[in-house]
Amino acid sequence: MAFSCHTGAMTQTLRGQLVLPDGTVRQGSVRLTQQIEDLVFDSLEDEGSEQEGRDQADSPFILAGFVDTHVHGGGGGDAMDGVAGLHTLAKLHAQHGTTTLLPTTMTNPWERVLSALAAIREVMDAGGVVGGADIVGAHLEGPFISPKRLGAQPPCTLDPSPERVAEALALGVIRAVTLAPEVAGAREAALAFARAGVRVGVGHTVADAETVSDFLYEVQAAGGRTAATHLFNAMGGVEGRNPGPAAALMSDGQSFLEVIVDFIHVHPTSFRLACAAAPERTLLITDAMRAAGQGDGISELGGQKVIVQGGEARLESGSLAGSVLTMDVAFRNALRAGIPLPEASRMCSLIPALSLGLTDRGELRRGLRADLVVLDRDLHVQAVYVGGTEVFHA
Repeated sequence: MAFSCHTGAMTQTLRGQLVLPDGTVRQGSVRLTQQIEDLVFDSLEDEGSEQEGRDQADSPFILAGFVDTHVHGGGGGDAMDGVAGLHTLAKLHAQHGTTTLLPTTMTNPWERVLSALAAIREVMDAGGVVGGADIVGAHLEGPFISPKRLGAQPPCTLDPSPERVAEALALGVIRAVTLAPEVAGAREAALAFARAGVRVGVGHTVADAETVSDFLYEVQAAGGRTAATHLFNAMGGVEGRNPGPAAALMSDGQSFLEVIVDFIHVHPTSFRLACAAAPERTLLITDAMRAAGQGDGISELGGQKVIVQGGEARLESGSLAGSVLTMDVAFRNALRAGIPLPEASRMCSLIPALSLGLTDRGELRRGLRADLVVLDRDLHVQAVYVGGTEVFHA
């Protein structure tokens, strides 16, 4: 199967079924024209009414590129590995439709965390990864979390002291952070991150619903964006008399909700609950580790042995150890759960972009970055464009 692509001196034109910002899917074309240093959507030619009667059985879907706000690794690379690992993971995930991502750190000794953040800054300053997804910052997941809700994080937690927060922010690379509201100094740290424009996520926590709600309110009152770090995971369940963090986050009204839709971390019904509670705030993530894209076998996460079998990544203790998910699979899983295609597309692109304050991507709209993914009729990735440059072709 092939999609229509015409290239002129300064333009590229892609034809297919366009997944549009208004929630419709119409036949048409997208022209990508270089402007300044980047390629943007020059125009959308919506030709749906003219295509009636034309055989479109082989016409691909053209969507805004996927935005992954929480990814540790892939293809054998990890965000804690330094520059080489970042290049590896950015290229692997680009092959699966991800055009923007946040390399995500692990709870490690503080100097290792700072070194990982510095490497992300270095890659960004060098112009990014050729042939890979656009790295727009880091997600600092740990070490400012509860030692009682580590999940697969190593036992190296720290309190977010003002000195540590200032040291991390000085690198100018953090776009999202995960905090457990109950740890000492979390409130002050959250406000400092919020003032710096960092999305503040609640995760790896044993806090009760009231503590979480108060924490979210303070951050939002200071103008900060808030989120659930992998909703339902490392935060307990939802019970009638004990709603916990998950219910506080879903009912908050402003917080974005990261969900790992691999049907291993989160049941389809729980995913649908999040979508029903916050359809405009639910976003898909991979939480992928270095084994993503490498099949079953032995891998590593944060210095810990990981066994991948049947698509599940677990520590030797049996605890889930991140995922081997990619965004194209997450997208297809959302459809399997009953989410309509345009809404699933938004959960993979526009909503995560907005959660990070990115307004230059996430939709097929004139003037935005030309970040696109082309899917065949079976919803497998056929081509990927990052800033108008094709980085993958099946």
